[in-house]
Amino acid sequence: MLQVLILVGVSLLISSIGFYKFIYFLSVGYGLAVAGLGLAMMVMFKMTLGEAILCLLLVIYGIRLGGFLLYREFKTGSYKKTFDEANASGDRMPVFVKVIMWLMVAILYVMQVSPICFRLVSQKQNGFTLVAGIIIMVAGALIEGLADHQKSQAKVVAPHRFVDSGLYKIVRCPNYFGEIVFWTGVFISGFGVLTLGELLIGLFGYLSIVYIMLGGARRLEIKQDGRYGEDPAYRQYVSQTPVIFPGIPLYHLRPYTFLK
Repeated sequence: MLQVLILVGVSLLISSIGFYKFIYFLSVGYGLAVAGLGLAMMVMFKMTLGEAILCLLLVIYGIRLGGFLLYREFKTGSYKKTFDEANASGDRMPVFVKVIMWLMVAILYVMQVSPICFRLVSQKQNGFTLVAGIIIMVAGALIEGLADHQKSQAKVVAPHRFVDSGLYKIVRCPNYFGEIVFWTGVFISGFGVLTLGELLIGLFGYLSIVYIMLGGARRLEIKQDGRYGEDPAYRQYVSQTPVIFPGIPLYHLRPYTFLK
């Protein structure tokens, strides 16, 4: 349908920032693409107040995430070093690989927001899933934003120590958990109005971001094991604090190599 093709075009345009810095395909470009898709839907569709809130949450979420990642890149020395190393390896990739990555991420971002898009196209209403989606999205955005803030503040006080305060007392990757919660809300917002095919498209986008977050948590675990593994306090922390899901006794992702 035309609306979906327009969203793909918007996503391609914004995520093309990855050709400037490869890592931006998955970081800054991701946040800005989500914001751009939310704004594009607000322009393209007639919507109820609740549906406008869904789209506005995408805009706020994407701008907050993209802005935070840019701030961290330029203001945090330790992160900048890691960023530069990751970006350097990506920039060495052949152009055709970058093009494939560009196409893949742009389509993925559209699939992630597709439950909201399909809801708007159908013009069907389900007040319960609409309100539930909004509440869950707000909760996820607040969790991720607070986790990023708490980690930044903790690193100012103790830049060479792992973070185990605030939300990090509950799980080791609360920012990744918050992102999963946010996209859970997006997916739920389409329940009751999507066709089976549309639901499967939204499910693929949702499961993809869950997989990406789990992979990110695994990479962080490996990195922190190498940095803090000799610290008894860190070893006790990781043995008692779940990786990403509160209350679920999943303490290590390192053995799960399929999350690479």
